[in-house]
Amino acid sequence: MADDDSPSPSSGPRPSIRSPLSGAARTDVVVIGAGVVGAACAYYCTAAGLRVAVVERGAVGGGTTSACEGNILVSDKEPGPELDLALLSARLWRDIAEDLGAAELEYDAKGGVVVAASAEGAAGLRRLTEGQRRNGVDAVDVGPDELAELEPNLSRDVAGGAYYPQDAQVQPMLAAALLLRRARERGAAVHTGAGVTGVVRDRAGTVTGVRTDSPAVPALHAPWVVNAAGTWAGEVAGLARAPVPVLPRKGFILVTEPLPRTVRHKVYSADYVANVASDHAALETSTVVEGTGSGTVLIGASRERVGFDRGTSLPVLRTLAAQAIALFPFLAEVALLRSYLGFRPYCPDHLPVIGPDPRAPGLLHACGHEGAGIGLAAATGRLIADHVSGRAPDLDPAPFRPHRFEEAAP
Repeated sequence: MADDDSPSPSSGPRPSIRSPLSGAARTDVVVIGAGVVGAACAYYCTAAGLRVAVVERGAVGGGTTSACEGNILVSDKEPGPELDLALLSARLWRDIAEDLGAAELEYDAKGGVVVAASAEGAAGLRRLTEGQRRNGVDAVDVGPDELAELEPNLSRDVAGGAYYPQDAQVQPMLAAALLLRRARERGAAVHTGAGVTGVVRDRAGTVTGVRTDSPAVPALHAPWVVNAAGTWAGEVAGLARAPVPVLPRKGFILVTEPLPRTVRHKVYSADYVANVASDHAALETSTVVEGTGSGTVLIGASRERVGFDRGTSLPVLRTLAAQAIALFPFLAEVALLRSYLGFRPYCPDHLPVIGPDPRAPGLLHACGHEGAGIGLAAATGRLIADHVSGRAPDLDPAPFRPHRFEEAAP
């Protein structure tokens, strides 16, 4: 719901973000969502000297952030706006690791390896890497012998691949928690257990805050509200009468018993890139295998649009396991500890939604990253802070504008 209970001047510029507080709950920026994207928004906004409040209906990092692998990738991006965003974010994550501590984040600049099973697949991968190199990606074409050097336990039944030294990984829940801890040190307030129930607007239609279901913080008022609600961002946008088509895309991950370091990089099959870019709602699977700092091996990935259905599918889990064994035969003798599932915030054009929404002045979106939210979080937070603080952005944010879907409608 929206409320029109705040006076508004009939003309003139919006008040400065440094206007005097109108109450204890007043702040400069309210961030909805305490996943890694919302945490990055709070991190960069407080770094810019802004007063920030974060509202989260559950726990910090309790949504999609808790159900992913923590990848910071450039390898799976084709040339275009998302790759530009990923390159910026990869650089910013290195800065964050220096600030917060690489070991504390479990930041691992281990690189990525993409594997093609056929000569046709290898040729297609070479075409991709050629375009990526022209756009700033360090992509190295490798043959079967070089793949064996990079990953000694990899199947020898491969035709070629590519090595991406810029790919990295963090522990996603640690990342969200540590980004918010730094934001708190700079004065931010984080309110968990506070679900947003309404967006407050003045009589001119400008967003001026949010209402929540928490008795402790029934309302927060600010000149800027950031929608970083992950898979629920479409619902939050609807409260502001500024819809964005963010939908859940379900995926499973398998977790093995702890092992010595047997998978050195993030390793995935070349068809993973095609599946990421697919518009199909039906189930799709591709092989993704990588180790973690604790020794477990994570195995994915599946994608399907089935709403928020949390049912476990044994056929999908068996398919993922079989695909992983085909890539790394030694996994056939390794025990699985568990599986888990999550929902990626999917957008139809596979680009995130970032920036101010002209349909609801005062509202900014930071959502729709699908499976790339961890990797793109840093650049997203930086772009949000750039806009609010009036600083020139590091790249053109226009491709991510929230109202682009209405522009494309007939």
